[in-house]
Amino acid sequence: MSKRKAFLKAACKENVEDFLHFIQLHKDKTEPFDVEEVVQEMPRDQREALWGRLASLLQDVLQDLPPECWEEGREEGMEVELAKDPKHIMAVVDAVALVALLSLQVLQDGDTYSILLEIAHKLHAVLVSLPVSEAPLQLHIHTLCEAWWKKGLKEKEKFGHTAFLISLQKSFISKKPGVEIQRVWSLHDVLLSLDYTSEDNKPIINLLLQCFHQPIYFRNDDGKRFLVFLFSWNVNFIWLIHGTIKNQLEFHSKTMTTHIVEIYFRAWKKASGDFLEQIETSCIQDFMQCAIFLHRASPVHAKVRQIVSYFQTRKGCNKVDKMLYNLYKPILWKALNAPNFEVRANATLLFTEAFPIIDPDQSNENIDNNIQKQLDTAMVLLGDPHPTVRSTATLGVCKILAKCWELLPPTIITDFLKKLVLELAADTSSPDVRCSVFKCLTIVLDNALSHPLIEKLLPTLKYNLHDNSEKVRTAFLDMLIKVKAVRAAKFWDVCKMDHLLARLAIDSPSVSKRVVDLLFKSFFPVNESEKEWCCRCITLIQMNPMAARKFYQYAYKHTAPTNIIKLMLAIRRVLNNCIQTDCDLTDINESNKENSAQAEPVNLGKDVAVLSSLLEVVVILWRSVEKALKQNEEAQKYTVAKFGNVLSKYFQTFEDERCTVPLIQMASFMPSAAVPTFSCGVLSRLRRMDPGAVPTHYSQLLDCICSWGQTADILELITDWLTEALPKHGEKANASRKVRIQETMEAKPDLALAYLEYLLNHTSTQQKVLTLCQTPLKQLHAVLGNWKTVLHSHLSSSTEDPQRPNLETALKAFIFHSRLGAHLQHDAPESRDYLLSIEHMAVWVAERVLPFLAKCPTSEGEESERSQPLAAQITESFLTVCRDIILVGLADETFKGQILHLCSLILLSDTGYLCIPAVLPILKEVADSYSRADTNNEAGDEQEAATTVILGVVANIFQKIIELLARRLRKEPEEAKRLCQSAVPSLSEFLQMAQTWDRAPLSGVFSTIFAAIIVEKRHLLQKITHPEEVITPESAEDMPPLSSILLSVILNSPSVCKAFLAEVSSSLDSEAIGSLNELAAILHILAVIKHNAQAKASLKSAATSVQQHLYKHAATSVDSRDIQRVIFESSVKTLNEILDL
Repeated sequence: MSKRKAFLKAACKENVEDFLHFIQLHKDKTEPFDVEEVVQEMPRDQREALWGRLASLLQDVLQDLPPECWEEGREEGMEVELAKDPKHIMAVVDAVALVALLSLQVLQDGDTYSILLEIAHKLHAVLVSLPVSEAPLQLHIHTLCEAWWKKGLKEKEKFGHTAFLISLQKSFISKKPGVEIQRVWSLHDVLLSLDYTSEDNKPIINLLLQCFHQPIYFRNDDGKRFLVFLFSWNVNFIWLIHGTIKNQLEFHSKTMTTHIVEIYFRAWKKASGDFLEQIETSCIQDFMQCAIFLHRASPVHAKVRQIVSYFQTRKGCNKVDKMLYNLYKPILWKALNAPNFEVRANATLLFTEAFPIIDPDQSNENIDNNIQKQLDTAMVLLGDPHPTVRSTATLGVCKILAKCWELLPPTIITDFLKKLVLELAADTSSPDVRCSVFKCLTIVLDNALSHPLIEKLLPTLKYNLHDNSEKVRTAFLDMLIKVKAVRAAKFWDVCKMDHLLARLAIDSPSVSKRVVDLLFKSFFPVNESEKEWCCRCITLIQMNPMAARKFYQYAYKHTAPTNIIKLMLAIRRVLNNCIQTDCDLTDINESNKENSAQAEPVNLGKDVAVLSSLLEVVVILWRSVEKALKQNEEAQKYTVAKFGNVLSKYFQTFEDERCTVPLIQMASFMPSAAVPTFSCGVLSRLRRMDPGAVPTHYSQLLDCICSWGQTADILELITDWLTEALPKHGEKANASRKVRIQETMEAKPDLALAYLEYLLNHTSTQQKVLTLCQTPLKQLHAVLGNWKTVLHSHLSSSTEDPQRPNLETALKAFIFHSRLGAHLQHDAPESRDYLLSIEHMAVWVAERVLPFLAKCPTSEGEESERSQPLAAQITESFLTVCRDIILVGLADETFKGQILHLCSLILLSDTGYLCIPAVLPILKEVADSYSRADTNNEAGDEQEAATTVILGVVANIFQKIIELLARRLRKEPEEAKRLCQSAVPSLSEFLQMAQTWDRAPLSGVFSTIFAAIIVEKRHLLQKITHPEEVITPESAEDMPPLSSILLSVILNSPSVCKAFLAEVSSSLDSEAIGSLNELAAILHILAVIKHNAQAKASLKSAATSVQQHLYKHAATSVDSRDIQRVIFESSVKTLNEILDL
């Protein structure tokens, strides 16, 4: 039996296993059996017989188990007969679909395929109801439908529609959608057979719009083709597409926006008739209007500008030029004269970018007239009243000049440049305009034809180097750098060298770096000899020593470290010549053999100013390449050796202080062994230093000590001096400590603390100190802690004791105890020993210092007058250190609790109010630390409870502070006002932090403030006896003292003001406010806020709440002389003003 007959016989329900076997052989690549070949070889009648048997087979299996039951049969999980096994059924259906597809491919013209159409209908029905899990079967039937459409057979619309719909849906969910997008594009003609207006096609229209939400469609070539095609599907669909894209534009990246505008441009190029008109008016012109009328701060504006710019950059093509002319005509020229400056600025940007906007179909004469009008418009825009428009016009005109220089008449060019250089560059009303001129002139300089004219005009700009705006100076120097780069002019003809150096000497880093960039080749010509470098260096120093320091500070950015080191060594040779040393003369001569005729040494004689500056330059250069030298050990050794063998001679010869300072800094770059003569005496010099020495006398010596690894020695000296200066009790002096020096030296505690301050305040020395072993650091920490006894003796003694260390030293040591403890705690986070020592110090402050804040009897008044301010100073100093510890995140819950407890005790003491300016920062940092913790991680219930407790304490302490301030203002108004003013900065920061908390207990802070203001103002209203005294305040100064200060703080921050008004509304809504005087007080607060134009929406909301309560008092006595009636009428008037009634 032949293969054809065997295959034909197997295509029935009775021989279904044989049929499936044939299909398996077809799928097996190693088997020679091919169903397509068999079907192709069949005669027409045999092929039709095969299709008939397949139709019967398909009918039979689908009757046994319809597709909707396949999923149920699989879920039952029990054994079923083969005829009703879902897997078996699907295998048969899949096989039939395969044979149908292959039959379709070999179908010839004239073949009758009605039976094949019947099979296709049945498979289509299966496809519609197929479970999602059966992807392979779905794919085969889907492919059949796609092939049917492409063959153009009967009822192709039905199969094409289904294939297209499935491909579209799969392109959204597939992990690799590229294949499905390709299928969508291959089936895009299906859409032409759909009725856009039919309700049945709404789902597919929504899916088509969904394509514009999928970034993959914009990135894929076939996807782009499909999206472009959709613009030509139906005219009414274009507006929907445009709306969909606009809604998503805000969230697209710059790259995605480029893909989007490319779709628009391609669709526009292909469109014609109604489609072209719709795309131009509904899409492109809409984007143009958005680019003109949107605020520049809008997140969409930049994207819209990018889209419009894409079209404008394609100018030069007649079709594009015509489109831009027609679309801009009704909107652009009106926008250039709009009252709103932002509209004018946006329109100016579009106009100058699209220049010239012409209709290519017009005559040459009309085009020339049109261009002249546009040039006149550009000149008018340069003189616009608003600086933003002038800046934008400057940019646009410079782009026009750069692009059209060859085409514009010379008079027009000259007029524009004179306007820019002579007028706008000197625009005193706006630094932005001046800055824009210099930034945009660099655009013109890109056109070489502009150089001769610009060269003549640039010298008039020389004084802009000294503009009072840094960004203008920066832009001016950028322009000079451009002038130098394109060789348009000699920059020193534009701006004299002495002016450049003067600016380099005093200006900010951003300006200085640009000056160095401009002058680098002049003073560091890397292609010249090293001797020339040195000569230029000396010349620069002689011209402006401070500028020379700045120049070489940034020189490393423009050349290799090798050249920097070569210059250092060249300067060394010059210095050697000055001291007439023989140590390196051979080296000097050898290095200049090739220039022996010109290698005469530079002799500066005794010019100390130049010599000291040369030494400073060496130090600056060395510091700039320090990292590079550390990475190149050989170069470092060579440099150290070269300078090490002459440094001692330098110290002997250059004795002037101006030379000594850089020499010491130079020594700090080298190991101590490289400078033995100097290094062995540094510690002795520090010991012999005068107690009143200023930092410049010892800072370099300390740097040397630390860089040489002798930090422990200086720390021991500090500890010895602080120990010896403490008052001795009996003979308890520590004789076991080993002293390094033999001669007796007096203790210098002030100098010891000055040394310690320098060591801890500078990063490089601080790291050296804190990396020491714990023993010397613990000893120093303990000694510093012992100085609290000296403080207490000053507090408790009424007479001065000459044997006792002075108060300032003791207070400084007391502060450094806590500061050093904080540093050590940071380096040992696993324990809290040092935090514990600070907590012990807090206990000491509470027990031994706070009692002196109490008011003493009159007999002890003199002692109290001295001890109270001292006790307050000690307390404030300690609180300041604690605030810093909390600020940097070193404090734990226990520490915060202890410090807050101390704050409570301070405020409870008689004169604790003196410390309010120091207590408020503690409250702010404690609360802020919990705010930071909340943003970092989700707090658990226990942590939340602990946070609530701590913040509750903060809120209570703040309430106590407000009460104290109110009490002091009543008793001592002048003193209390000074106290309040000193607390204002801290209060502002605390309220700024508190407004970020929208829940208890910190939300109660604003309740406290609100209550304090209401109570004070209500009390004032109650004391009124004459109607004339009822006056509505206009500013915070018109309010009572405490209210005035609190409101001035609130009004300084819009966010704080908004939080305060929320508290006002909340209090009114809770019925806590009821009396007329209280409502009047609230309206006085709102009136002050209104005059400051703060939080208008919240203000109206609070005023509306007051209105609901105020009219309950309308029945107040009608007697016009009655105070309450006057207050009511005044309140109504104030309320109406606030609500603009």
